[in-house]
Amino acid sequence: MVLVMVFGIALLVAVLLSGLAARSVLSTSLLFLAGGALVGDGALGLIHVAPESDIVRVTADLALFAVLFTDGMHVRFADLRERWKSPARALGLGMPLAFLGIALLTHWLVGFDWTTSFLVGAVLSPTDPVFASAIVGHRRVPSRLRQLLNVESGINDGLALPFVLIFLAAAAPSGHSEHASAGSIALELVLGLAFGIAAPLLVNGLLRFRLLGAEPKLQPLGPLAIGVILYAVCALTHANSYLAAFSAGSVLAAVSPEAKQAFEPLGDSLAELAKFAALLIFGALLTGELFGDLSFGGYVVAVLAIVLIRPASLLLSLLGTSFDRREKLTAAWFGPKGFASVVYGLLVLQAGIPQGEEAFTLIAVTIAFSIIAHSSSDVPIARLFDVEELVGIPDDNRGPRWPFGTGAWKTGKSGKTGKTADAGLGPDGAESDGEPDRPESAQQGPEPGPDGADSGQDGGRGAERTGTQQ
Repeated sequence: MVLVMVFGIALLVAVLLSGLAARSVLSTSLLFLAGGALVGDGALGLIHVAPESDIVRVTADLALFAVLFTDGMHVRFADLRERWKSPARALGLGMPLAFLGIALLTHWLVGFDWTTSFLVGAVLSPTDPVFASAIVGHRRVPSRLRQLLNVESGINDGLALPFVLIFLAAAAPSGHSEHASAGSIALELVLGLAFGIAAPLLVNGLLRFRLLGAEPKLQPLGPLAIGVILYAVCALTHANSYLAAFSAGSVLAAVSPEAKQAFEPLGDSLAELAKFAALLIFGALLTGELFGDLSFGGYVVAVLAIVLIRPASLLLSLLGTSFDRREKLTAAWFGPKGFASVVYGLLVLQAGIPQGEEAFTLIAVTIAFSIIAHSSSDVPIARLFDVEELVGIPDDNRGPRWPFGTGAWKTGKSGKTGKTADAGLGPDGAESDGEPDRPESAQQGPEPGPDGADSGQDGGRGAERTGTQQ
């Protein structure tokens, strides 16, 4: 019960400080991470959590599943068909480059053998949009940028798992080879994708029968039931639950916009709670002993993985695209290491491989640094796209900031500057990718668009940046 009480207190503090967090570099994610470190064995010792404990793996796994399921609902297949090349570049070129860069640095600076170095690279290559909610969750940010970050992070978690299993098997063949054959890995991926597509289609088909249908009060529980069943089926069949979650959310939003609209407030809140619980538990693992066990070379790798490897790899993958400089730099920076890396890092620790504990220490420190850096920078960078009014940040009547623009005084409350280079908008007032998400008339109406999107809760985790929605 001590853990429950600590979580309740941390949740209340986060709610009370969320208004301040929406106006500053402070973030609710950072509050839970710091709160976990404060009450863990490294400080007050109120809760005792070991890395080998199932509660660490389960909370991180559930949080990632919930986040991917709700984020998948914000993928628009119509837009994705037109703009699939950029996410494909990020996944097909940017992710392998990041994986290779982290592996090389780990081998050269930390001294791990090549197998363990590539294992660390595979664990730290996935990204998580949950720590960039002010970017991916608001319409003032160009839709192609939001889509790039969302689709990339939604798919790369599942794509990284096979490589984690392969290098685990290479490090400890006797213990893991049966789980890392090419056939079994391919089967897990196919099953995850198949279950994710089939589940919402099946439920949507059942609702076509006249005798079946949900009353309005219970409608939000329908998608929740799909998610719970899907998570259990994936666990029982060893299907890739992350691909299943993201694909199920995407298909559900496409075939039943009404279900998406009904579930969105509940889904965002549940994803927030799961995320906060996982951060609190993970924070309790961050002790002084853990940080002291990491070598100087390990700290260099942790920093360079965030500020050099990810940005450089994504910028290279976006060469030749129509993204402007502001969009490219934003996409390159926001590659936070999140719950997938936590889950995969625990697999490394629990596998009992040589250098496994040292690898987990490097992974954990990198994740902690990433959460601090990315969750604290999304609001300042979001200001470059003029999303103040949408996240409850008081508008200071300034345009884009250095280094993307010199700024200009605005002429009115519409959020447009006196210059044509509006923050996140083109000269015609549309989004900078030249295609607004909805017609102007729909933006000002009380009803959401036909697909249930952009209803003031477009993506993003609501509690992460709580503020007055306008």
